[in-house]
Amino acid sequence: MLDRCVGHRRLRQIQRACRHGTVTFLCLFLTVVVLRGTSNNYATFDISKILVDEEGGDEKRDPNAPYTLGPKISDWDEQRAEWLKNNPDYPNFIGPNKPRVLLVTGSSPKPCENPVGDHYLLKSIKNKIDYCRLHGIEIFYNMALLDAEMAGFWAKLPLIRKLLLSHPEIEFLWWMDSDAMFTDMAFEVPWERYKDHNFVMHGWNEMVYDDKNWIGLNTGSFLLRNSQWALDILDAWAPMGPKGKIRDDAGKILTRELKGRPVFEADDQSAMVYLLAKHRDTWGEKVYLENAYYLHGYWGILVDRYEEMLENYHPGLGDHRWPLVTHFVGCKPCGKFGDYPVERCLRQMDRAYNFGDNQILQMYGFTHKSLASRKVKRVRNESSNPLEVKDDLGLLHPSFKAIKLPTSS
Repeated sequence: MLDRCVGHRRLRQIQRACRHGTVTFLCLFLTVVVLRGTSNNYATFDISKILVDEEGGDEKRDPNAPYTLGPKISDWDEQRAEWLKNNPDYPNFIGPNKPRVLLVTGSSPKPCENPVGDHYLLKSIKNKIDYCRLHGIEIFYNMALLDAEMAGFWAKLPLIRKLLLSHPEIEFLWWMDSDAMFTDMAFEVPWERYKDHNFVMHGWNEMVYDDKNWIGLNTGSFLLRNSQWALDILDAWAPMGPKGKIRDDAGKILTRELKGRPVFEADDQSAMVYLLAKHRDTWGEKVYLENAYYLHGYWGILVDRYEEMLENYHPGLGDHRWPLVTHFVGCKPCGKFGDYPVERCLRQMDRAYNFGDNQILQMYGFTHKSLASRKVKRVRNESSNPLEVKDDLGLLHPSFKAIKLPTSS
């Protein structure tokens, strides 16, 4: 019947086309099956498949030998002075009373235990980059554990020592935890105040030296001058840090000796309180415990007051009226568990980020719709004379961002 309608030759062409089409469809089907079997779904991919550390290779430390951060150095001030003399293009001061500063922060080499934690780490480093760019500060972000013995609280110490020795041009190293954010972009650290000091931490003399209170200071954000003194205090600080029995035993001593400290392994903050309280004559003269502004500001007493600050005060104060740093102690956004409700921590970290970010956006005529919103709104109309726009916060070309001018011949 079909043969009579279309003709024998035409029928053979149709049959051949159907066979080819069937083969093509079958190939396409098999291709789809193969591709679906290939892992291209990030949501379901097991990241542990590629995050495999090489076995072996770790150096074994003699458990009977005292822990050290490295070979003993006793003449660093002389070595550094000679280097600075021979390298005048890298001065340790880049302006009058303006030291060359390196801000150091970092996070684990592995992804956060909860995916959202990496997003907040990104916000935190963006926040620090903004502040450093405005204030002429260099920044170093670390993701390598330089010494397996000093994991956790103590990972910063080997890194700090290595950076001090590798960058003699740096006058101050500024350590800042990854869970701390700048919330006053206009505040310039009063460097002249510390001309006779080597170590600046947020804290109170009476709480540390009189009460021996374990929260008398905070080591989540501090300034350390590049000096022999700094190497010496790092050497004195580090021995409580090696993980295992040493750290556990040291934790018991700290709990016994310090007011209000819970029972847990030795941490760097408690160890510093203990070191200063026990050896004030050795270290105290060069330590400045700062509380006139918030080098560290505990988030729990700040975040609910941001709207009050916006209404009554202005950037550049750095203290309780407009804190330089808001530090989310205990939130642990990169871990599975924190000391506070997750929702409160993350909501308030967003608010702190936006609080600081508004000071950046306002330079360009924008602001967040609210402290809880990722969206922004325009707050200044475009102008055909953009260079005449008033820089209300003085951050587009801040006077405290030191620029080294070439000397005239």
